[in-house]
Amino acid sequence: MKTKSIRMRSAKETKEMESIEKYRTDVTLHLVKITGELAHIREKVESNHTHLEKINGRLTTAEHSITAMKTIGTTLTITIGVILTWLGLGK
Repeated sequence: MKTKSIRMRSAKETKEMESIEKYRTDVTLHLVKITGELAHIREKVESNHTHLEKINGRLTTAEHSITAMKTIGTTLTITIGVILTWLGLGK
């Protein structure tokens, strides 16, 4: 059967333990800061994504309008050309 022996820590060991504990605390604080920054970045990215979706919707509407104008312009040009040609051939 093993028995646990209780021994006193030396001053050097106590100082090392305090140093390790301070390091752990510093690392934890740094990780918390990074986590907060990542959350902020994630919010901004989501905001930008939402904004881009709105812009894409407006862009699609504008593209459809331009296509409609081109179609109407082409139709009118061809119709006027055919009418003028028909009138010219009638003479």
